[in-house]
Amino acid sequence: MRQLLLALLLLPIGAAQASTLKGDDIRSDIVGRTVFLAAPFGGEFPLNYRPNGVVDGDGEALGLGRWIAPRDKGRWWVRENRLCQQFETWYNGAPMCFELTRTGPQRLRWVRDNGETGAARIGAPVN
Repeated sequence: MRQLLLALLLLPIGAAQASTLKGDDIRSDIVGRTVFLAAPFGGEFPLNYRPNGVVDGDGEALGLGRWIAPRDKGRWWVRENRLCQQFETWYNGAPMCFELTRTGPQRLRWVRDNGETGAARIGAPVN
């Protein structure tokens, strides 16, 4: 018993809260909302997951026009408990999927198919 209590005390803070989102969780928590991706150079990048299966984003406020088309749109879907998306021009139009883990209220950690990771915040319903 003493070892179990010690093990529980040594768990990283928040480890008990983290939970991987399943398909139904993705549909109820993400769809119809704006998700803000933490940008590596500061700020947040908004992606709107619309109920009709369209995803769109606008990085104009982050000054992304210097490197990529600042705006794009595409389609989203859920496959095998992962959020997938494919934009018209971003990422050369290649589809990609993400495993999403809730790390706190309205906070997510994402892992892309290629192993890249990042953080995000679930925002307000899309307009």
